[in-house]
Amino acid sequence: MKNSKIIYITQTAVMLALLIVVQLITRSFGQLVTGSIVNLILLVSVFIIGIYGGVTIAVLSPLLAFLAGIGPVFIQIIPFIAIGNTLYVIIAWFTTRGFIAQPGTKDIALSSIGLIAASISKFLFLWLGIVVFALPLIPGIKEKQVAVISASFSWPQLITALIGSILAMMIVPHLKKAIKQR
Repeated sequence: MKNSKIIYITQTAVMLALLIVVQLITRSFGQLVTGSIVNLILLVSVFIIGIYGGVTIAVLSPLLAFLAGIGPVFIQIIPFIAIGNTLYVIIAWFTTRGFIAQPGTKDIALSSIGLIAASISKFLFLWLGIVVFALPLIPGIKEKQVAVISASFSWPQLITALIGSILAMMIVPHLKKAIKQR
């Protein structure tokens, strides 16, 4: 029992650190690259570590990114990002029954539908929460900042979540197989 807790904590810490390092390294490549990899790491985390590890990383990553200077400029939108990430991993977990099917199996359609639902949910929550609700309430925010943040938290969120989902469908089955063989 104690060993499994140590493994859980270690895996969660490693995936969280990986997520932050990837954001540092890829931020100059733009939102489509960085966001897609972040979403991939969120899904790898939930499908390799489990629901609690995935949720932990989903919640902590935007705060740590903010503290590292690579996250959003306004702290007021961090809770929305944390909840959007959490929705993404929880919906992905429950709609795919906690696994991503091996390519070529009958469950691949279920996995695809679940990950599409998770991607759409994250996108809609971020757009409604940040663009529609939070931005108008942030004191002193400039019109240009509103335009940039609004653009970042609209359709690119759907695209990066879908790309992260596709990458996860390609990678997770092989990671699970490698871990199982070990």
